[in-house]
Amino acid sequence: MRSIWKGAISFGLVSIPVKLYSATEEKDVAFHQVHRDDGGRIRYKRVCQIDGEEIQYSDIAKGYELPSGEVVVLTDEDFSDLPLSTSRAIDVLEFVPLEQVDPMYFSKSYYLEPDAAGAKPYVLLREALEKSGRVALVKVALRSRESLATLRVRDGVFVLEMMLWPDEIREANFAFLDEDIEVRQQELQMAQSLIETLSGDFNPEQYGDNYREALQSLIEAKVAGREVVAPVEPAADAGTVVDLMAALRASVEAAKQGRSAESAPAPAKKSAARATSAPAKKATKSSAKKTAAPAAGKRANTGAAKKGSAKRANARKSA
Repeated sequence: MRSIWKGAISFGLVSIPVKLYSATEEKDVAFHQVHRDDGGRIRYKRVCQIDGEEIQYSDIAKGYELPSGEVVVLTDEDFSDLPLSTSRAIDVLEFVPLEQVDPMYFSKSYYLEPDAAGAKPYVLLREALEKSGRVALVKVALRSRESLATLRVRDGVFVLEMMLWPDEIREANFAFLDEDIEVRQQELQMAQSLIETLSGDFNPEQYGDNYREALQSLIEAKVAGREVVAPVEPAADAGTVVDLMAALRASVEAAKQGRSAESAPAPAKKSAARATSAPAKKATKSSAKKTAAPAAGKRANTGAAKKGSAKRANARKSA
């Protein structure tokens, strides 16, 4: 990994030099806009709306539009003059319980590595923070934007969780919240039963991005020149009204069957035992028939021989 920022954790009178690394990466398949006929890349020009001329990137500035429609132009020099106390520091404000921080505030995760001689104070703060059971609420500036963040420990490394400001969280103002919707006790118990049936420990490794895998297979098939046939899924009937209790009950039964199927052992040994015992039984019956055939031929006439062959044919069919 390559560090994207260097600074220091400011903890009281202690300063811990650190390097910042992106802790996450998106695995989405990247596409380009191309010409359908020849596959040529589509390029866009930066054109001024007033004079229609193409503008170089070095001549582009940031503009803030006023309610009146006028634009205030801000250059890089204007931004450099702004006071930003946390330009190279992660200032610890206070230590708070993690359960009090709503996950909706989190936006981006970064790893922090100690730099140069900062390993000892880094480990000291890490051990103290782990024993406290809290997280550090900090303020930091990345890419010329100051943000709140939390500092926590994960696998022996500090993780900086960038946060949104409180006024950036929207309120959930929906009409149904003011309605008096009655839920029956039987429905609540059935829903709780479904939750209990599907409860388990968090294991993200058992999940995967099925869409991305199918998209990658599609691309590989296109490269190989094969014809791609997509499976047709039945469309959901949105107009059908389903009884809530019946749907919950069916969901519980399906969940129980799915769990029992996952936990049931594979019946490979039983089928193998049947496969090995079946030829032995056939061999025993055939040998018995061979020994009995000469004696029956001496004692019986032609009609009896036909009856015996009919019996043997029936015996073979039943076997």
